[in-house]
Amino acid sequence: MRHDSHHTQHTHHTQHAHHGSGTTGWGMAARATLHCLTGCAIGEVLGMVIGTALGWGTAPTMALAIALAFVFGYSFTLYAVTRAGVALGAAIGVALAADTLSITVMEIVDNATLLLVPGAMDAHLSDALFWGALAFAFAVAFVVTTPVNKWLIARGKGHAVTHKYHGIR
Repeated sequence: MRHDSHHTQHTHHTQHAHHGSGTTGWGMAARATLHCLTGCAIGEVLGMVIGTALGWGTAPTMALAIALAFVFGYSFTLYAVTRAGVALGAAIGVALAADTLSITVMEIVDNATLLLVPGAMDAHLSDALFWGALAFAFAVAFVVTTPVNKWLIARGKGHAVTHKYHGIR
């Protein structure tokens, strides 16, 4: 009987952790943040290239870059979830639940950091300052967003909602 009780407790603990309510490792949170950062980076760089090519000012270029960061951030999750056989409408709901807070924090921190780097907003795409400031801003955003994702995943939210669709454990 003692053995069965131990087995039941172990099974309960394993199921509890699997569903995101138990302890969640930093590795999983870092992977979720890297997933978010990749989509954000692609969208932001594309937005900055388009805004610069069109001769737009800082505000409209940043707005486009942020909008595209959300589009690309969500699209990575949409791709993975629809590939797992989820209908597009349901996949959109999963992507919104999985990525909204992570992308929002990433974008706020990333853009605030860029605004604080002297000369970064006036740098051109051909300037080392532009790329250095952007890399620094992404690094800061990664460090700030990772604990947010850890917190979300530990509660069965954020990227935890995608686990059943593409096999992340």
